Amino acid sequence: MRANVTTLLLRVAAAALLGLASALAAGARAADADGLRTQYRELREQLHQNGFGRPLHIDSAEQQNRLTGVVHAVLEHRFEVVSAALRSSAGWCDILILPFNTKYCHALEGPAGSALLVRIGRRYDQPVEQAYRLRFDYRNLAARPDYFESRLHAAEGPVGTRDYRIAVAAVPLDGGRTFLRLDYSYAVGAAGRMAMQLYLATAGAGKVGFTETGRDEQGRPHYIGGVRGAVERNAMRYYLAIDAHLDSLSAAPGQQRERRIQSWYTAVERWPQLRELDRETYAAMKRQEYERQQALLQ
Repeated sequence: MRANVTTLLLRVAAAALLGLASALAAGARAADADGLRTQYRELREQLHQNGFGRPLHIDSAEQQNRLTGVVHAVLEHRFEVVSAALRSSAGWCDILILPFNTKYCHALEGPAGSALLVRIGRRYDQPVEQAYRLRFDYRNLAARPDYFESRLHAAEGPVGTRDYRIAVAAVPLDGGRTFLRLDYSYAVGAAGRMAMQLYLATAGAGKVGFTETGRDEQGRPHYIGGVRGAVERNAMRYYLAIDAHLDSLSAAPGQQRERRIQSWYTAVERWPQLRELDRETYAAMKRQEYERQQALLQ
């Protein structure tokens, strides 16, 4: 009898702890949704009064050995569409392949979860065999009617970089729109800093981001350069890739790939900071890379 009572008490305690853990997790998720809605209210004026021509705000930070770019944007897509599209690892490959220097992306599903095998080139025309390899672990953290969050994480990156993170969170807005936050960041070691300084002194010289640091006598803006400029450019490219992917979903299935390619290039061309090559060259390259990503490269 005493053993049965003890077992019952243990089961009751375990159930109580499980209930407490569930309640804490629900509270944390609610706080995440509330926090994102608060960010929207705080940024509303900047989102709608800026030089981007769309409801968009971008920022960056350099803290110790970590670089971060953050994009807040209002998407002209319903929250249900955004949440469904960003819950798919294959959908994320269709997003990540759009930037110029992404040469390959292949989604894997296994007992340990979802992963994306990605190859990033130093140049847009670098052969895929010579491109850097990254493995992103993919996790959906929340998919509720009022809040969505997913994260990609790669422990190792190219040339002295590591701990790559791409995180998106979203909440619905009135009028069938969605407020999105995109965080893109990575850690940089000594070798990575040397490689970055070499890039900024050569191919990246004169390239800037989007944060205004001042204006000249004619009122023309000066934009942030250096490593923060570089991380802002990458964050913007990923945001535009998400928006192009969402835009393509209204097309017939056989036309979605081409819609993504053309939409992303059109968006990128609006900003001199992001221009790299002509439309015909870009489109031909991406059509080939979309075909290649269907197969698993060894």
